[in-house]
Amino acid sequence: MLFRLRPVALAILCLPATAALAESEVQLGTVNVTARGTQADTLDTPQAVAVIAPEAADAGAPAGALFRGQPGLAVQTDGAWGQNPVIRGLKKESVVVLVDGVRLNSAQPYGSIASLLDVGLLERAEVVKGPSSVLYGSGALGGTVNFITASTRFTDTPTHGGQFSLGASSADSGVSGAALYRFGSPDHALVVGVAAKEVDDYESPSGTVDRTGYSTDDLLLKYAFRVSSATELHLNLQRHSDHDVWYPGSARTGGQAGGAGIPALLGTVTIHSPEQHRELIEGGIKTALGSGTLMAEVYRQEVFRQIRAWSDNLQRNYVRNDVTFVTHGARGRYLLPIGDDHVLTVGAETWQMTGDPARYMDNNAPLFNNNVRNDPFSDGEITSTGLFVQDEMRFGATQVVAGLRFDQVQGDAAQKGAATTGLDKTDNTVSWTLGAIHAVSPLLNPYINIGSAYRAADMRERFEDAARGDGYYHVGNPQLDPERSTSIEIGLKGRNASLDYNLALFHTRIDDYIAGRVTGTNAPNGLPIKLTENLDQVVIYGAEGSLSVPMGRYVADAGFTWLRGDNKQDDEPLAEMPPPEVRIGFGQPAEQGFYWRGQVRAVARQDRVATIFTNGGENETAGFVTADAAFGWRFGKIGGLNSADLGVKVSNLFDREYHEHTTLGLSGQEIAATGRNITLTLSGSF
Repeated sequence: MLFRLRPVALAILCLPATAALAESEVQLGTVNVTARGTQADTLDTPQAVAVIAPEAADAGAPAGALFRGQPGLAVQTDGAWGQNPVIRGLKKESVVVLVDGVRLNSAQPYGSIASLLDVGLLERAEVVKGPSSVLYGSGALGGTVNFITASTRFTDTPTHGGQFSLGASSADSGVSGAALYRFGSPDHALVVGVAAKEVDDYESPSGTVDRTGYSTDDLLLKYAFRVSSATELHLNLQRHSDHDVWYPGSARTGGQAGGAGIPALLGTVTIHSPEQHRELIEGGIKTALGSGTLMAEVYRQEVFRQIRAWSDNLQRNYVRNDVTFVTHGARGRYLLPIGDDHVLTVGAETWQMTGDPARYMDNNAPLFNNNVRNDPFSDGEITSTGLFVQDEMRFGATQVVAGLRFDQVQGDAAQKGAATTGLDKTDNTVSWTLGAIHAVSPLLNPYINIGSAYRAADMRERFEDAARGDGYYHVGNPQLDPERSTSIEIGLKGRNASLDYNLALFHTRIDDYIAGRVTGTNAPNGLPIKLTENLDQVVIYGAEGSLSVPMGRYVADAGFTWLRGDNKQDDEPLAEMPPPEVRIGFGQPAEQGFYWRGQVRAVARQDRVATIFTNGGENETAGFVTADAAFGWRFGKIGGLNSADLGVKVSNLFDREYHEHTTLGLSGQEIAATGRNITLTLSGSF
């Protein structure tokens, strides 16, 4: 372990230094680098995109929580730490997560890869809604999330600066802190960041929610070197560590309905991770080449997890699994301007992910002490290689973006159960996109986007045979075909000094949907078997929108999401779809002095549930309304600081008891959301 920094030590460390300036946060909302692969105004992008700049009060929660209540987005939760982004009803398997543009691969039944970084070190999170396989390959059916950490900046003269944030929250007795140091000069740029948080079990309106506490720590180091006026090199080092993370949504009781084949003698069993970490080493070059620009990166990213199954009756773990997922990758692209209104991008990408879990089980009832090696699979690997081209053209007031990509994805393993042959599979796929946006006026920019994306099966779907929380024994299938989607989106965007809005309508069809089919046979442990197979079509359609209206010193804002999903195989609603919701806010922003904002979020009842696909494991969820409030004071220059901000945020103001429909857990026993929570923050910059 590179380091383990406790919050109290971090607080002492970052006393001399705060949050990004308000004016930079305003600029973030107009620029996106993920949707087209290069920096572009959102009004020039024929697709729904979102740029979310974290506030100091967000640093006490996992990064995935940033997406709750955002148009077209939701969060799938299995505990306080495990919060995965959901884009237009599609979950973690169908969403590509990037950190600084680097793909974050893992294969985990519980927890969230989006939580493997600290919000306190984030500059912004960019979301591309809808298919984006042309630039990002397998998995980008629902879209792409790019977490962008603090960036290096060259300056005309040597400069030093930094920022810090400190926070404390009431519902979980949490403390958090983050500090960044920046150095810039004409030829060198450096960022060093540290962050940590520690939270206890949180309080819901009905009492303490057990096993929701955890702690994390982070280290960030970025360096950029300007070799010449035409060439830059960069290095990006990151480490994130989690300690004592539990997934209460995984809890199942042996011998009872939904017990997932757990022996009754074990009582209630819950999955947890005593230790886990993510490490990234990435380096790249950006250089002028001919009349264009070449950008290339190589990286190694490792996700290590200790996965344990805790028995309440035994008061110890009866399953112990250590697994490391390592991804080696490289990506290059060449941007060639062809005149003033035409840019051609040609690129290539390759990565290989490996995983070799070491699982030990105690399965000799009633003693449960035999410590038998029982690996779900051995030496699994998935290799992907892709070539892509993207053409950006402007015809007067119309911006057109077209793209085409070819990918080859190969999966293999040394062993799956007793099988050692028939485990390899190679798939060739083609993805494409075509979009156009026309600027009638700053407030009227209609657009259309059509495209195709794909998702190759992950390691668990290919190779893992195991009981899961839905009461079935799932059998992996190495010969799965990729899911393929076809989507259309039409929308309107506009922005001027008096209004900023986005509206989108979309329809997605997914063929060869990967899911478990009930076979009618039982596994040796008596559980009915679900074989992972390609099923019939899934269709998702809906609408989303947002607006922000300045009203003198005040700003009113609103957003909404309406979704429907249909499982054509079983002729029923698609499982675990987020219900419709509306968010309305009003406040008084300020670059200096007093600011405040209030927000109401209303979520509808979800009565469209899947009964066949989930074997009755999905229940209806009641609607709810929550209110949040925030206020504070921005001091401007004070002492040795360029800015300082003292803030208070009250979440779930009226202490409403509820849970999101996307909360994982045994039907009817999902964990309640956090009750009233008061967060105090101090942030500043120098």
